Amino acid sequence: MEDPTTLTAVEATSYYHHLGGNRYESTAHAQGAWNSHEQHMAPVAGLMVHALEQFQHRADMRLVRINFDILGLIPAGEFTLETSLLRPGKTIELLQVELLAQGRPAVRATAWRLQKNDTTAVEANEDEPLGSVEEALPWDGMSTWPGGFIKTLEGRSLPDHRPGRGRAWLHSPYTMLDGGEHSSALVRLLGLVDSANGVAARMAPEPGGWMYPNVDLSIHLYREPVGEWLGLATHVTFGSDGVGLTSSVLHDVTGPFGRSEQILTVRPIPHAQ
Repeated sequence: MEDPTTLTAVEATSYYHHLGGNRYESTAHAQGAWNSHEQHMAPVAGLMVHALEQFQHRADMRLVRINFDILGLIPAGEFTLETSLLRPGKTIELLQVELLAQGRPAVRATAWRLQKNDTTAVEANEDEPLGSVEEALPWDGMSTWPGGFIKTLEGRSLPDHRPGRGRAWLHSPYTMLDGGEHSSALVRLLGLVDSANGVAARMAPEPGGWMYPNVDLSIHLYREPVGEWLGLATHVTFGSDGVGLTSSVLHDVTGPFGRSEQILTVRPIPHAQ
């Protein structure tokens, strides 16, 4: 059987090919960090957000919370996205999207969509601002991770960045979909958020060490983001019984816009067979 990671030319300029309808194919740029034959959750999340945005679109509403449950390894290659409306409503809706690959669901996401209203008179935000992209220094800290997706990232870090707690900016020159298919700033930036688990990792993924993949990704958005740079103010917690948590405040070039959480399964890296 042909390795699915070789199905698409490396010179692709997008993370995914749209094969028509709800069918897609990952390119080499979507390759994951833990296994060469899987997709990284970051671009997967971005593409699933794109599907949620397009589904029964309403200009008077926006996505505000998206919970992704990772049901197993996300195979590279072809897959489908099935989107549905779980809870219809005039001002509040609940959507769902599933990624189906090799005959099984690999990721399931639910998303609340709320009606927009003018609340500028009471607008308030107490999240600490992140230093600007211009203040940050070029940073190659993500290069300790393998995989095609990580290779697509440009990173910049701010002073006091360290293992377990860090502040960094990430950018990718690649589009979510090929052929000029438009993706919003929300799709572009949320397609980078899952990288938070590697931005301030407490330890590098080395043989004989520890692995800490996340089994979910939960994103809350109190503002619609803009631009192409994602800022992450991240801290990582490891408990004593095999569970960890990566928590981040999300920023764009104008300020904070939301938060993300990733629950981790912390375990020794298996010995190579």
